[in-house]
Amino acid sequence: MGTIKGSSTAEIEAPIEQVWEVVEDVLTAPDWQDGLKDVEELERDADGHVTLVESSSDAKVRTIRSTVRFSYDGPERLAWRQEKGELKSVDGAWELEDLGGGRTRAVYRLEVDLGRMLSLVVRGPLVDALRGQLVGARAGELKQRVEGG
Repeated sequence: MGTIKGSSTAEIEAPIEQVWEVVEDVLTAPDWQDGLKDVEELERDADGHVTLVESSSDAKVRTIRSTVRFSYDGPERLAWRQEKGELKSVDGAWELEDLGGGRTRAVYRLEVDLGRMLSLVVRGPLVDALRGQLVGARAGELKQRVEGG
């Protein structure tokens, strides 16, 4: 009952490299991802990628803080996993596919285990609202960010 899991997909009118530029810039994600309030850099790798962040997200009932580690396999995949935080677990990824002709398919996947305490508060219609915000809208938000400027 305390798990939010899902994916969303969008076809974007832009080459995969352009989409990847937006996806890999995790520090600007709060500018275009609804509910993501803040991302603070904690660590970078030798290639300059941000690999560890502390984030704050609006979970409808309260703000949730998490320390998240990213792994980059660009321009096809960016994955992340919560290392510590208020949720029991968070695993997610952006998966990009070059469709040719300057088009890219973007798939956003997320699995969140709210844990026992939050599961007591986040239930029923609130779970659906949170799933819509955290999962359902993401690929469309990326499409809008890339195509809309």
